[in-house]
Amino acid sequence: MGLREAASCFVIFLLSVSVVQGEDPWGVRCTPTQICAVKGSKVQIRCSYWHPSRIDDHDVAVEKEFWFTKVQYGEPVDLRSASEYTGRVKYDCGNKACTLTITDLRDSDSDVYQFRFTTNQPTGRFTGSPGVSLSVTGVQAHIPKSSSCWWYDCSKSRVECQTSCSPTPSPSYIWYKNGKKTPGEQSYTAYFYSADSISCAVRGHEDFPSAPVCVDGNSCYRVNYINRNICAFKGSSVDISCSYNSHFYSMTKSWLVAEREDVQLYRPQAVDLLNDPEFTARVQVLDPEPGRSTLRIMNLTLSDSAQYRFTFKSQWFEWDRSFPGTTLTVTDVQVICSPIGPTLTCHSSCLLSGRPSFVWYKNGREVQGETSPTFRGFLHPENNYSCAYEHHHSSPVYAPKVPLVQLSQPGDILKDSSVSLTCSSDANPPPAYTWYKENQTLLNRAAQLVFRSILFSDSGEYYCTAENALGKTTSKCVLINVKYAPQSSSVSVSPSGEIMEGSSVTLTCSSDANPAANYTWYKENRTLLQGPEGVYRLSSISSGDSGVYSCKSENQYGRINSTSLHLDVQYAPKPPSVSVSPSGEIMEGSSVTLTCSSDANPAANYTWYKRSGDKQVQPTASGQIFTITDITAEHGGKYQCEAQNTYGRSNTTLHLTVGAGAWKSAVTGTTTALLLVVILLAVFLWIRRNKSFTQQRECSERPEDRVQIPAAAHTRPAEQHHEVHYASVCFTQNRADDLYANIGRVQPQRETEEEEEEAEYSAVRFVSATGTRREEEEDDSSAVYSTVTKH
Repeated sequence: MGLREAASCFVIFLLSVSVVQGEDPWGVRCTPTQICAVKGSKVQIRCSYWHPSRIDDHDVAVEKEFWFTKVQYGEPVDLRSASEYTGRVKYDCGNKACTLTITDLRDSDSDVYQFRFTTNQPTGRFTGSPGVSLSVTGVQAHIPKSSSCWWYDCSKSRVECQTSCSPTPSPSYIWYKNGKKTPGEQSYTAYFYSADSISCAVRGHEDFPSAPVCVDGNSCYRVNYINRNICAFKGSSVDISCSYNSHFYSMTKSWLVAEREDVQLYRPQAVDLLNDPEFTARVQVLDPEPGRSTLRIMNLTLSDSAQYRFTFKSQWFEWDRSFPGTTLTVTDVQVICSPIGPTLTCHSSCLLSGRPSFVWYKNGREVQGETSPTFRGFLHPENNYSCAYEHHHSSPVYAPKVPLVQLSQPGDILKDSSVSLTCSSDANPPPAYTWYKENQTLLNRAAQLVFRSILFSDSGEYYCTAENALGKTTSKCVLINVKYAPQSSSVSVSPSGEIMEGSSVTLTCSSDANPAANYTWYKENRTLLQGPEGVYRLSSISSGDSGVYSCKSENQYGRINSTSLHLDVQYAPKPPSVSVSPSGEIMEGSSVTLTCSSDANPAANYTWYKRSGDKQVQPTASGQIFTITDITAEHGGKYQCEAQNTYGRSNTTLHLTVGAGAWKSAVTGTTTALLLVVILLAVFLWIRRNKSFTQQRECSERPEDRVQIPAAAHTRPAEQHHEVHYASVCFTQNRADDLYANIGRVQPQRETEEEEEEAEYSAVRFVSATGTRREEEEDDSSAVYSTVTKH
């Protein structure tokens, strides 16, 4: 078992004497005041204290609590700053009590320990006196009783393990017989020969056994190490010596390294150092005299720290290799930063007895006047400091340089990938690292910040600090920008609620993406717009803009389609259109259907009105279809259809004409036709009569040209009276050779049954076939036209 491992247990022998130093209002009480502890163990010393709560109307507060054994320059030296205790002391203070723990006890730790506390008041300091006395001791095998055996060279003996302190409580022991571990408790009883030796050790501290003793006589087998602990500096040489006793002249001797947990991987079992490749070139075994052996190790390294054991072997006996040997500690001179403040201590596990002398260096140059183990000058974070002891120099200590943050992977950082940030800084002692994200302290205190599956929320600026007892520095910021494909795309409309025609509407496509997505707008799979803005604006929306809209979000890492949004544009009814069924003329007695339709959203409600002039009467019907059965003439007229919804109304007027029945139509048609014929004949006769009078007057003026001829008589029915119509023929002066006679028989028109027939004589005039009207009047008539009409 190694030295450090052995220090995990402790055995304390207490003298229960309670001492109270001082009287109220100041005091320190330590219990017990005397402690005896086994070498290699650990010990705890506890004291409590008290003080007044106020001094000169000021509250009293404790500012410092510490333990000391020495006074330097008139001031107590805190054990934490003493080089010989470095790494072996710990304070646990609170509630007006303080416990000192010392591990890996050494013979040099035997001393008087005092407790001191200081307050915020100038006179508020107190030291417990005389303190607690600690004695560190080893063990010794003692043979209180022995009796002879019945055979030669034998005795039965009881062996006890003694210490200089009374065992309270009694510790447990282990035993070594001829170097081999043997069961036993408080004492060991067995048969011994004169060649046998016995040794004991406190259980848990086997590295510190007692020296082997002979049970009978003084010529037993035994090995005694000159020093159980040796400390040496790195790079130096060391001699490990032992004395041994053997009855045999022919034997083999070996030096071994005890198996250690940190070397078992490459040295599974102890071997002779002279045959160990790790030591062959650096070790020598010297036999300066019979019964004495020395192992010399040169060019020491820190890994040479171990326990070294000597063994010898003859034909009939072997000293067991399990017997603890000499523990070697290889160390270097170190500058230790004291935890009690910004002070440096030159430390070595190999301090010599007496008053050691130290040399201090700042930036490689010796600091004059600094010979104590503690550096008393001002510490600047930009300087480095080192010390030397016995011509062995320590490595310099200095504050951390500006840390460097390195990202585990170059290029884009994708969501769900593994990413780590590493903070590194050159510093001695090694710095402690702290990570920050945008001035927020993270829980991670290691040099590496690891994201197993990085999220977008992890994006941001990161930096770290490196800090040791000499200073603190901060790195530059590193930006982490987590990229990912578009996710959870959706479409929203603004304003929400009902959408009126003519209003302004904005559609927004939202997508979580990094980098920002480009958007493509669709209306029922028809592409509308593409661009980086996820907004589609309809400044004056119309009914034609109604439909299903969607968008696609896309960046270089992927794409996603949004859910669909149905845009329902609402508007007042458009001017209605009215249809009539059946089409064509509407006759009395038939049935007619009027249908009104209007484009509206929401759907319109329809109302029918019949107008009287410019006035609108009460609603005639409601609904899109209006049917009139058994129609009459009274149903004719103007009909108005009105379409209405919540946003407005619109109307259209229809003129409905109702025709008479079939017999009425025939009578009406006949009457109308006859009346029209009568009117036309009357006009025609009136015109002819005027012309006849004019011709007669001209003939009377020229008797030589006038002649009366009987017109050819037309047969009439027997029931009618026959009359002869005479025509008056008038010849023109110029033409007499062309004669045309138009003699027609006109059917009588009976207005009434009593109407008399009368003969009409027409003038026959000869006119020229060519020439103008004026020429006709001047030339002789050569064409004769005769019209004989009988009324």
